[in-house]
Amino acid sequence: MLHGRGTCDMKGGLVAALAAARAVAASGVRLARPLAVHSVVGEEDGGLGAWATLRRGHRGAACIIPEPTAGAVMTANAGALTFRLTLTGLAAHGAMRDRGVSTVEAFADLHAGIREFEAGRQRDVDRFLGTALPYGISIGTVQAGDWSSTVPDRLVAEGRFGVQVDEPVETAKAAFEAAVAASCAGHGWLNDHPARVEWVGGSFASGRLPQGSPMLPAVQDAVVDLGRARPVERYVPAGTDLRLYAAAGVPTLHYGPGDLALAHAPREQVPVADVGHVARVLALTALRQCTVEP
Repeated sequence: MLHGRGTCDMKGGLVAALAAARAVAASGVRLARPLAVHSVVGEEDGGLGAWATLRRGHRGAACIIPEPTAGAVMTANAGALTFRLTLTGLAAHGAMRDRGVSTVEAFADLHAGIREFEAGRQRDVDRFLGTALPYGISIGTVQAGDWSSTVPDRLVAEGRFGVQVDEPVETAKAAFEAAVAASCAGHGWLNDHPARVEWVGGSFASGRLPQGSPMLPAVQDAVVDLGRARPVERYVPAGTDLRLYAAAGVPTLHYGPGDLALAHAPREQVPVADVGHVARVLALTALRQCTVEP
């Protein structure tokens, strides 16, 4: 087992891709189609590296991105947007807090409304791997107040909003903004001083492999032929570069070593045996796809 931040998401996958390309080259098999490895930056914050690579013309007939998939084949990704909420209240002496309006308390009420909105957006949960909230809304940072003895009159919270598969980004934004507005409308203070919603940071649309694409059975067959059970088809509940390749007309799916549930966390790790297995799957799939004339 290899431990450390980034080992699972997704340096293990990158190593598998490089090993597969090296194995294909070392095999001496003459390819009828070119094989390329894209190693890009910025996937976690919107995918600028993949976008720039595609913009420069580096395309393909198909693409496999070795994100950690815990043995499944991921054929779609949910989107994710970064939002900022700003609340204004009324400052007062801490000894007379009833004369002020605390944005911390107002945010607690707004947050409860956001949780109700989140619950109503979950669908096709069984299609996803490892989460009951594939379209989760997570508050990542909260900053409020400037002194312990003053009622906080300003609060800024930033978070992550899950976009449903096949849901346009603008539709998702409008739904979130409407939910925030509705929660504010039912609040004594926020009704007249509604929270401001801004969209900042990374913006991930959803994406999917086209229905009936031969890439899904091609990868599944390679896994079986290399001695493992036929992998199930699942969706990844996070924004990935899949949607950029798919939007560029490149059929794309995920198959990679490790478990996404361990990514971005202190116990991040990837089994070395899984890295080797994925490298074999990628190499076998590449040989089968690239030795056939287009």
